[in-house]
Amino acid sequence: MLKFEIVAESKTTKARSGLLTTAHGEVETPIFMPVGTLGTVKSLSPEELIECGAQIILGNTYHLYLRPGCDVIRRFSGLHDFMHWDRSILTDSGGFQVFSLAKLRKITEEGVFFQSHIDGSGHMLTPEKSIEIQLCLGSDIIMCLDECIKYPAGCNDTKNALELTSRWAKRCKNAFKEGIESTHLTVASRENSDNKQSVKSVDLTPWLFAIVQGGIFKDLRKLSADALIEIGFSGYAIGGLSVGEPKDIMFEMAGFTLDRLPDTKPKYIMGAGTPEDLVELVVLGADMFDCVLPTRNARNGQMFTKNGTINICNARFKHDTKPIESGCTCYTCRNYSRAYLRHLYMAKELLAYRLNTIHNIHYYMSLMRRMRKAICEGEFDRFRKDFYDNRRS
Repeated sequence: MLKFEIVAESKTTKARSGLLTTAHGEVETPIFMPVGTLGTVKSLSPEELIECGAQIILGNTYHLYLRPGCDVIRRFSGLHDFMHWDRSILTDSGGFQVFSLAKLRKITEEGVFFQSHIDGSGHMLTPEKSIEIQLCLGSDIIMCLDECIKYPAGCNDTKNALELTSRWAKRCKNAFKEGIESTHLTVASRENSDNKQSVKSVDLTPWLFAIVQGGIFKDLRKLSADALIEIGFSGYAIGGLSVGEPKDIMFEMAGFTLDRLPDTKPKYIMGAGTPEDLVELVVLGADMFDCVLPTRNARNGQMFTKNGTINICNARFKHDTKPIESGCTCYTCRNYSRAYLRHLYMAKELLAYRLNTIHNIHYYMSLMRRMRKAICEGEFDRFRKDFYDNRRS
């Protein structure tokens, strides 16, 4: 049964802790979703992700459609079995990747024609096709196709894009309903009870989220939010932020838009990523986040700690016997020194990417867990103060 309930709220901010139920279990919010674009969080196994505390990961429609393709994934009844992940999955609609990666693209009312960045082959991604692919993937949370625009963009271009996004969202909802009705989204599971087998149906119906656009224009953000709320969705995401705009504008637009979304629905900020971003966006009432920052930066040797970031290639770590972060309970910090991690990174050993990524994902999961705990215990203001005090120490 799909359900989202608020467990606790901060009395001094808009921060809140909730419980989002999908077909693959409960997700505690606020939550950060590691990015597993191609059906894997780079360098980590599902078991390592679970040990780090990951509850839900993100996959991508564009990439998985092009490679390996739905013909392969259908043989495994979806992405969960294909990648050996039994927890929740959110899939991006593919829109952002079409606009950022495709060699050639042409937007029409029907959808967007693009050439694959892999082999140049031509494809048409429509709202209906995006939903079809995500249903094939067996996503727990499906995103509507939206038109992404570059930053900065003028008011007219932004308005045209959000209006197209709203029309596409309506088509996505219709395609979603038709897809659910025509597909039996249940699986039979067998349970042993007193040596007798019983069969029960497990509902696999996913959530459908729409994406609010509108750039840096408050009137357009309101127009977009109002149009999508009128159509009605299970949850709402805010797109078009963390794309190069100044931080103060990002927070202003996020706060303005979050206030206009239903408090009974999960609210998702797409692409936001630094630890400071997450803390401040939780303050504004956001529930869900994703970003490549912890994994990409790990592969580039940057590690996140409670005192800020460190670059493991720095010469001062050559003889350092301490772990990346004192007191960290991740596998990397329990077993390896900064000196060893620096050696691996400088030698370009593949183990460096795995160990660095384990630490960064663990840090992000721990940060979200501490925020949830602080909200539930009425100590969020103290948490926020300690968070910044530690980074200044």
